[in-house]
Amino acid sequence: MPENASLTVTDRAKKIRLFLMDVDGTLTDGGVCLISLPNDGGIAEMKVFDAHDGQGLSLAHTMGIRTGFITGRKSPAVRRRAEELHVEFVYLGQATKMAAYEECMQKAGVTEDEVAYLGDDLPDMPLARRSGLAVAVNDAAFELKAVCHYITQARGGKGAAREVIELILKSQGRWEEAVPKALA
Repeated sequence: MPENASLTVTDRAKKIRLFLMDVDGTLTDGGVCLISLPNDGGIAEMKVFDAHDGQGLSLAHTMGIRTGFITGRKSPAVRRRAEELHVEFVYLGQATKMAAYEECMQKAGVTEDEVAYLGDDLPDMPLARRSGLAVAVNDAAFELKAVCHYITQARGGKGAAREVIELILKSQGRWEEAVPKALA
């Protein structure tokens, strides 16, 4: 069970100022689609992102919650999606994620209690253990779920990030203020 298990999820979410997340398996369904390019034999990668997650991340930005991606893969598609959604911290190609996590906290000027982390698999466990609000997607690895404070109803790539943002804003009493600020 996570440390400080006596705190409720709502109590933890009230403190969140920085929302960090993995990408593959959280913002996507975890599938990796490689496409052969006809002319030069090169490979392109395709990622499918959920529009509800996009709306949630955009709303988090509007409401002053800073966001970041920390992922093991290097992907121009992830960088592009981050730009579209005003994701401030983007760390690609991170075999271990702790250095990026610590740099995000330092740059954002937050403590671990003010960080929410969303993941889906074993490499996410060290970050989940350090976060004030550790979240696993519904279809995450059992071992990650065991150390998280909250498990989303949504599966990875199917609105899990949006669910976390709603949880944070509702816990902070700011959801009603946020809704009319949503942009298409």
